[in-house]
Amino acid sequence: MLQPRCQTLRAMKVIILGAGIIGTSTAWHLLQLGHDVTVVDRQPDAALETSFANAAQISVSYCEPWANKHAPLKALKWMFDKEAPLLLRPHADPQQWRWLTQFLAECNDRSFARNVQQIVALGAYSHSALKTVVAQTGIEFNRLERGIAHFFTSDEAVQDAQMAVDLMRQYGVNRRMVSTEEFLKIEPAFKPYAAHIKGGTFTESDESGDARVFTQKLAQLCAQGGVQFLYNHRVERLNVAGGAIDSVTVRATAAGADPHPRTLQGDAVIVACGSYTAPLLRTVGLNVAIYPGKGYSATLPILKPEAAPFVSCIDDGNKLAMSRLGNQLRVAGTIELNGFDSSLDSPLAKARCHMLARRIEELMPGVCDTRLPEQGGNPQFWTGLRPATPTNIPFIGRTKIGKLWINAGHGTLGWTHGAGSGKAMAELVSGRMPDMQFGFYGFESEARSRAAVAA
Repeated sequence: MLQPRCQTLRAMKVIILGAGIIGTSTAWHLLQLGHDVTVVDRQPDAALETSFANAAQISVSYCEPWANKHAPLKALKWMFDKEAPLLLRPHADPQQWRWLTQFLAECNDRSFARNVQQIVALGAYSHSALKTVVAQTGIEFNRLERGIAHFFTSDEAVQDAQMAVDLMRQYGVNRRMVSTEEFLKIEPAFKPYAAHIKGGTFTESDESGDARVFTQKLAQLCAQGGVQFLYNHRVERLNVAGGAIDSVTVRATAAGADPHPRTLQGDAVIVACGSYTAPLLRTVGLNVAIYPGKGYSATLPILKPEAAPFVSCIDDGNKLAMSRLGNQLRVAGTIELNGFDSSLDSPLAKARCHMLARRIEELMPGVCDTRLPEQGGNPQFWTGLRPATPTNIPFIGRTKIGKLWINAGHGTLGWTHGAGSGKAMAELVSGRMPDMQFGFYGFESEARSRAAVAA
């Protein structure tokens, strides 16, 4: 077990709300800097919500923002398609419409390029941080360091991909175009579908692995190092006094637990509650543009290990990601802007889940058990609320309320950005500026000062 290193002027007591990949990574890095850390989560273990069954990709190079000049028209065309990659379900919800208005304002080439630059910077920083944590801890999480490949089924998509590759390479990402033949050499599992593939891209430096397994093992190491985890605890209230966070009121929810509320006090409180960050912060007058994007995944047993993919791949036409996790294949994707609905039993949810299994059967016939439960199969369907911002850039930094911090809004890239977001958050709380070009929330004046010095 790596021992905490006190590298700060003063050890602080820090409370983290949320034990997903973001909150747990933050706890780990704060522990390494010598702080006293308490983590609160309503679930009985770490990583049981958005971090539970995601696409498993650590994709520094595949990080294009949702907001681009083509997105508005595509969203309109997809509105009545139950299986659409991006599905908007309008609600009489001011927060949804506020988010959509800001999203539309980002749907232009200038904003797209600006947002990509920051997302890539955070991704590179985070990948380096993840490699360091893995080297320090030896955590195993079905990791495959074989890159990520992306295939396209139309000539138009190939042309768009070339422009995306050119943009990414400006920021040091080694993503490259590949022909259909080279794509199939990189990942032969898709040979049955070869007639439909028009080309692809490949980034050798990307990887994949199980975010839940990693996060839970990291949480265990944090606990061994002294981090206190209050699982099965609901956050009831943020208490503010004199312009600063005074305490957090929580209540145990497990059967037989003390029913009385408990007050936690610290030198800093970090909100890392994913999509639930925004409604919690609104209770103290802070309005951040984070809205839930309902994502789906299916985890399928592999029937033919020799024919299943080892390289994590993306099906561009359906916006689906596939990653091998031992003897299972994880397929995940689609975004549904439908409020905080996380159900799996509605007709819409069932249609989107069934599409995942059907698509795998189309791509790799007979390789996985894609039968539905009513057919005798056992697919593990899952849905999670991805905390999306209009720019796809997360909020990492300090709020205008003293001692209250935010680390949320990572959308579909929480696993990719988790380690780096945790490290950056720990640095900021400790009074240090992380070494990357990124717009940290609440640090706009510092960013301008750094830019002036660099100039």
